[in-house]
Amino acid sequence: MEKGYDGHTCERVGRWFEEHREEMIRDIIRLVRIPSISDPLSETGPFGKACRLVLDEMLAIGREYGFYTENKEYYVGTIGRQVKDWKNTIGLWNHLDVVPLGEGWEYEPFQPVVKDGYLIGRGAQDNKGPAVAMLYVMRCIRDLELVMKHDICLFVGCDEERGMADLEYYGSRYPFPALSMIADCGFPVCYGEKGILEGWAAAAHPFSADVVDLYGGSAGNIIPDRAVLVLRDRPELEEQIGRLPENLRAEREEGLIRITARGTSRHSAFPEGSVNAVHELAKGVCGTGLLKEEDRRILHFIEKATSDYYGEGIGIAYEDEVSGRLTCAGTVLKLQEGRAALQFNIRYSISADPVHMEAVLSGFCRAGGYRWELIRNSAPNYFPKERKEVACLTALFNDMTGMDAKPYVMGGGTYARKLPNAFGYGIGGMPEREDDRAGSLFAIGHGGAHEPDEGLDLQKLLDAAKIYTMALLALNDCELQD
Repeated sequence: MEKGYDGHTCERVGRWFEEHREEMIRDIIRLVRIPSISDPLSETGPFGKACRLVLDEMLAIGREYGFYTENKEYYVGTIGRQVKDWKNTIGLWNHLDVVPLGEGWEYEPFQPVVKDGYLIGRGAQDNKGPAVAMLYVMRCIRDLELVMKHDICLFVGCDEERGMADLEYYGSRYPFPALSMIADCGFPVCYGEKGILEGWAAAAHPFSADVVDLYGGSAGNIIPDRAVLVLRDRPELEEQIGRLPENLRAEREEGLIRITARGTSRHSAFPEGSVNAVHELAKGVCGTGLLKEEDRRILHFIEKATSDYYGEGIGIAYEDEVSGRLTCAGTVLKLQEGRAALQFNIRYSISADPVHMEAVLSGFCRAGGYRWELIRNSAPNYFPKERKEVACLTALFNDMTGMDAKPYVMGGGTYARKLPNAFGYGIGGMPEREDDRAGSLFAIGHGGAHEPDEGLDLQKLLDAAKIYTMALLALNDCELQD
């Protein structure tokens, strides 16, 4: 097959990244050490002290390599040229905030280590490693004096995982580039993202005094791997404890019974293969006589609402040809003044009607003794598949990898949904390597982007950065559209 790119330039780019491998790893570690979980309620605004620290560190790295940096009030940082022609600029977008830790880590999440070709630590894969890689892409283009028709600017935000208030702030005050590429998904081109609907189902009535506590999950976009119900201990419950399924553990302590369910976490946009601990807890307890009937009814709603990942039990199942099936997961469970509250994270198909969906959700909640409370509705993103950029970058990826990958739509949410003329491009989805040791390094349910022991495959990162560099050169053949 004739290559659709300059092989000599590609070899030079590949050598450059290999020569800078250890330096790039050190820079990623500098960021992963910072526990940058976005916290908009922190006294240190806008997203907490750790997010300020990580943005400062990233911008410092950019300045160390001779780029001009700007801090937009700790919402978004930019790295590039001082003088920008926004109508001729391609934006590279990454985020520096990370999801909460969850349970079950075998490694220290913010003390990154390199083992068997992986850098392990929260945020290494999502999205600090790719952020540093994009900075190195810019360095490579500059150092090798590669001819670029368009300017490049790297943007880094601090609230992507929580709700993207960083981009909403930036967009209300500052200009966007003519074209934006988000290195926070998989190759080749992600030209669409499902809508994201989040809300609470809040119980209309409180539990009885028998229920002391109920909780599970740590973030709206993570399938919960642990859920707990705490009851007041009574002698008559002894027999019912014995009826709990084997995947639930009951412990007695100081007049209380603590029942714990374990699951397997995944990103809520891709729930297949996960086990929702909230559902396991509700189902297991409802199958016994541990609760009074009025308390059991409250918990039974949770069991039914989390019985599948596609909204079938709720009545909102939907799919279309462009973006596939809607997904729906109950991800955070808690008590609020004695009342159960379950958070839903729904990724709806591009052609779905969110107004109708909310009406169905409201009716489903009302019938179960709950009320629906909307948190946010983030509209889908669609970058026309017919645009020249999609074909150009898909062909480039396939030429360089020998794959036959197709452009796609996904359920994950990236900055693309908040930007004009934006799409996702890598850096996941790379070809598998024969020497990949992930299977022996990570336990099942570990190693992924939102999982315990999050791991970044360093060789794939280098290979992806090489593809990204060649992709930006390939875009010389595309005219940027406003």
